[in-house]
Amino acid sequence: MKKEDLIESYVHAEVMEFDGFECVRVVKHKDKLYMYDENTYARIAGTENFHNGTIEVKVLSKLLPDAPDLARGFIGLAFRINADDSAFESWYIRPTNGPRMTDNPVRLSHGTQYFSYPNYTFEYFRNHGITKYDSKADIALDEWITIKAVIEDEKGTFYVNDQPVLTVDEMIHGKGERGAVGLFVDIGTEGYFRDLKITYKD
Repeated sequence: MKKEDLIESYVHAEVMEFDGFECVRVVKHKDKLYMYDENTYARIAGTENFHNGTIEVKVLSKLLPDAPDLARGFIGLAFRINADDSAFESWYIRPTNGPRMTDNPVRLSHGTQYFSYPNYTFEYFRNHGITKYDSKADIALDEWITIKAVIEDEKGTFYVNDQPVLTVDEMIHGKGERGAVGLFVDIGTEGYFRDLKITYKD
C-alpha cells in the first residue's frame, strides 16, 4: 500500500516499516481527541464500491504517551463509508479489555464493539442499556492480532484470530449501502495495520 492510497479522515496516516513489516500507521487527530466513535480512519482509495465480502487485516495497537485514562487501544475497521464520511458501519477491538490485561468484568465484556455512524455509537448503546453489540475477546496491546469482518447484506460476522466473536444480524444502515473500507482508530491509539485483504462478493 502507498501513501496515495490513504485518504485521511481526522487521522494522520503513513506507510512505514514497523516490527519488520511494511505497515500503515494511523493516529487520530487532536480535533476529535475526546470524541469517540467518530469518522476517524484512513479510507482506502479504490474501495468505494464495497458492499458484500470479507475484510481481513493484521493490527497492532499501542497507547500514545498522552493517551487519556479512558483509552483502550481502540483499533479496527470501518466499511461502507459514504462519499462525504458522514455515514458508515464499524467494528473495532479494545485490546486493554482482554483477559491478559484486566480482570474487571465490565471491561472484559467490552472487548469488541460494533457501531453505526452517526447516530448509533457506543455512547448511544450505553445510554439505552444495549449490550448486544459488544463481546469478549482474547486480545492485548503490543501484539499482532488478525481481525476479520464478513459482510453479507445486513449481517456482519466478526472474527479475532480466526475465532468468531460477534455476529450482528441487522446492521443499522441495512443491506443496500455501498462504500469504502477504512482503517479505524480512536482515542489514544497508535495503530499499525498490515496485510490488508479485501474480497468482494458483488
